Amino acid sequence: MFKWFRKKQKPGGLIRRLFQLGPHSEGFYEKLEDALIEADIKASIAMEISDELRNSSQAGKLSSPEELRSFVRDVISQMILTVNLDPENNDNAIYLVLGVNGVGKTTSMAKLARRWLDAGRSVSFAAGDTFRAAAVDQLAVHAGRLGIKIFQQGQGADPSAVIFDGLESIKAKGEGILLADTAGRMHNKSQLVKELQKIDRVIRSKVDDPSYRRILVIDATTGQNGIQQAEVFHQALGIDGIILSKYDSRARGGLALSISRTLGIPFAYMGTGEGYGDISPMDPEALVESIMSAIEG
Repeated sequence: MFKWFRKKQKPGGLIRRLFQLGPHSEGFYEKLEDALIEADIKASIAMEISDELRNSSQAGKLSSPEELRSFVRDVISQMILTVNLDPENNDNAIYLVLGVNGVGKTTSMAKLARRWLDAGRSVSFAAGDTFRAAAVDQLAVHAGRLGIKIFQQGQGADPSAVIFDGLESIKAKGEGILLADTAGRMHNKSQLVKELQKIDRVIRSKVDDPSYRRILVIDATTGQNGIQQAEVFHQALGIDGIILSKYDSRARGGLALSISRTLGIPFAYMGTGEGYGDISPMDPEALVESIMSAIEG
């Protein structure tokens, strides 16, 4: 699935040119920082990576481009956070799925449902994005294809009420996973935050914290704007993990590094296609290789 990252990498032209400049020249650090920023890594973190090399006692001992690449790779690896958010037992669990419109939120929910259905779990949807009728319809289509129940009400209904109904149902059954959709209209941030916080209060009144997870979906090709999205949702609710959607050979990976380092949010899954099976636990090695490939051009 990740063949473009799995091949053994040799240093590209940039790493070789950097090595020729030598890790003691200002030109070396300037070009390295520029390359990191081009890979969607936040400027302050690019400087941090550069300073790590500048201040390392190993910098002057690097004897080949391969060693330089390995050093940069190791520094980046230490900054990336991952987490396993697959349910561990047969108790009730709710996953509140967050994200702005257009990031692949509904598709990611369907992928998670298929993953957990295949593992023998009972899964249902709650159509909490009542702001858009199309969002409810799209989730209902996925529910039909997957053969699972969906809790829904009319457009404009209180999303907290929809999710409450779903929670009551899975509690009555004694087991099951509820995947709850939410609105993502960032053009009215304050209204969105208030709505999400209300949903959060309703869920916390019904479910113990270990059974409640908040997952944010971010488009891997978004770039630096993805950091702002993560910051808004994290400040509003606190995010347990991120799904990096649309993660293919176009993705640079630096966005994940920036979010991990800046906000301390781990990455849980990577979506790599449109099919229900195109989701996997976040592979940190694949992510690092995508960043290195972007750095090297």
